[in-house]
Amino acid sequence: MMHSKNESTLRQQLVRTMQSGESHLDFKSVVKDFPADKRAVKPHGAPHSAWQLVEHMRIAQWDILEFSRNPKHKSPKWPDEYWPSAAAPPDAGAWEKSVESFEADAEAMAALIQDASADLFAKIEGGDGQTLLREACVVAAHNSYHLGQLEFLKKMLMAGQAR
Repeated sequence: MMHSKNESTLRQQLVRTMQSGESHLDFKSVVKDFPADKRAVKPHGAPHSAWQLVEHMRIAQWDILEFSRNPKHKSPKWPDEYWPSAAAPPDAGAWEKSVESFEADAEAMAALIQDASADLFAKIEGGDGQTLLREACVVAAHNSYHLGQLEFLKKMLMAGQAR
């Protein structure tokens, strides 16, 4: 078993890494000023719109959170149920709802990691060998990857606006 000071430090570092600011962008700064009229745009060659990226991040993070805390959780079907098929949000409030859900789930995942009674190294019940430590690392890496895509997409779309 890890010394409690070391474990506390590990938990804090995991949360900082998941929430960004350590080595990559943070979610709030990328989505806060994403132009509403550009959220459904896929520039030539881009595989996804901003809406698809944000909603995919929300779904994936929610799935990891639920898998980590609920042994009866059933994950969505890959890849169909992890990506919205439409480039545009289904309605005017969908972007904000997705952003709010992402942020709430990020906080819930952080709380789970910070819970000293949650064993970071134990196999997750209902899984096939995954640990809470692994899931925290997956959340951090997955979000970092797609935040980079989202920021790049925003810069491409904004550059096109300036012409």
